[in-house]
Amino acid sequence: MVLTDVPSLLPSDSNFIDALHPDAPRLDENGAHFLYDLGNGQSLHLVRLIGIDGARPLAALVPLDADGLDRVEAVSRLVKALHGRAVPQDTRLTDQQSRRARHMLQAVDGRTNGASYREIAEALFGVRRVADQPWKTSALRDTVKDLVRDGLAMIQGGYRQLLRHRRRS
Repeated sequence: MVLTDVPSLLPSDSNFIDALHPDAPRLDENGAHFLYDLGNGQSLHLVRLIGIDGARPLAALVPLDADGLDRVEAVSRLVKALHGRAVPQDTRLTDQQSRRARHMLQAVDGRTNGASYREIAEALFGVRRVADQPWKTSALRDTVKDLVRDGLAMIQGGYRQLLRHRRRS
């Protein structure tokens, strides 16, 4: 989420700028990057643009593009947290999708470090479960190969699609 100055035509009587002072922002050519803790293990990546005074009221910048609805949802979650309201879970990933994404990265990490597909399967699914079936025809073997393939695709930029809501055309 990108933070910028509130335009002068918008009222900014009660702005929550004090809650958005990062402890240790990461600075780059775009500005100050930091994570804002929403509670319940959730956080938002915020960027205060370069040249924007951190002491003045801020506004969230939402481009009107294909990801606009996702960004509006993130702004809504931030405002709820700032007002002390319950923050809903991020709906972009189901529990199953989140688990699969984690398994993809673990599988790629194992493969990159020289583990065989069988060793990866044992680490992800347990030695006993892998031993229950002949390895050459095991569904777990195919699953691990798919996890490595999909994990590599995610590392090469596919993660951007992973975090977008599916939308009807």
